[in-house]
Amino acid sequence: MKHLNLYEENDFAEKAFKKLLVHDSPYFKIINFNFKAGQELPVHNHDIEGQLSLVIIEGEGEFLGKDNATIPAKAGDVVISEISEPHGLRAKTDLRLLVTIDPQSTVGADLQEDSASGLTAE
Repeated sequence: MKHLNLYEENDFAEKAFKKLLVHDSPYFKIINFNFKAGQELPVHNHDIEGQLSLVIIEGEGEFLGKDNATIPAKAGDVVISEISEPHGLRAKTDLRLLVTIDPQSTVGADLQEDSASGLTAE
C-alpha cells in the first residue's frame, strides 16, 4: 500500500503550474497538477486511446475544450473524457487538479512530448 499527502508533496509555483506523478503502473496513472490563480494548461489532446478523469480537489477555474468551450470548475467537480478529446484547464483561484489516466494509455511518454511543445510544468 502506498500513502502520500498531496498537500505535503506538491506545492505551487509562480512561473508555471506544478506537476507531481502520484502513481504510475501498468494499471493506471495519477497526476496532481497545482495551478496558481491565472495559470493555464492550454487545450491539447493526446493521439492515443483511453480515457482520463479531471477532478478538482481545491479551488475554482474552468475546464477548457475545443472551439473555446468552457465548463465552470470548482472543488468536487469531475470531467471524464477520451484522451484524444481536446482538454485543458484555467485556474481562477489557486487550484489543485487530480488526473487519473486509464491503463490503455502511455501518456507519460506523451506528456514528455508535450513538454517539448510548450506544455511544460515547473
